[in-house]
Amino acid sequence: MRCRNRNGAQQLHDRLNPNPLPRAAPNQNGSALKIEVEQVDYHDPRQAGVLLQLLDAYARDPMGGAHPLSDHAKQHLVQELAQRPTAFSVLAFVDGAPAGLVNCFEGFSTFACQPLVNIHDVIVLPEFRGRQVGRLMLERVEQIALQRGCCKLTLEVLQENVAAQKLYRKFGFADYQLAAAGGNAMFLQKRFDH
Repeated sequence: MRCRNRNGAQQLHDRLNPNPLPRAAPNQNGSALKIEVEQVDYHDPRQAGVLLQLLDAYARDPMGGAHPLSDHAKQHLVQELAQRPTAFSVLAFVDGAPAGLVNCFEGFSTFACQPLVNIHDVIVLPEFRGRQVGRLMLERVEQIALQRGCCKLTLEVLQENVAAQKLYRKFGFADYQLAAAGGNAMFLQKRFDH
């Protein structure tokens, strides 16, 4: 999938509310939950602590690998993110409680000759799933990407994470392909032992 042109991205940006949060979403009882979404300041100790708490919860989840974050990651991750100008993260709070996290990194589309944003981690704690937290975080990520002049968002999702796939497709994500003859792209990795 090639990137949209700048005019299409700008039109979408213009339709977005420049500061859409906080919002209220109904809880299971029908009363409104206050959902706040904010971009992380990696130098803010409160936000840094919440980021680590949520990422550790994700790492412990079967969809995150079912293992806690390493001590090394807990000690150095936020500092490492802060040193990368292309990194940004978004936190969600429901009635003041940490509920979700998205970690992103800016990349570059050579075909479009424009930046893009890769969504690297998406975490919504189990007790807050199905309450619009994921959608609101994705809206904020899209808003940031458009402000940065990006042409698209990318992400990877596990085959068995059907709930996440449903959210992403509803938000407008589709399988990635350049041309039908080439088929869908695959996500591969090669690990380095350090």
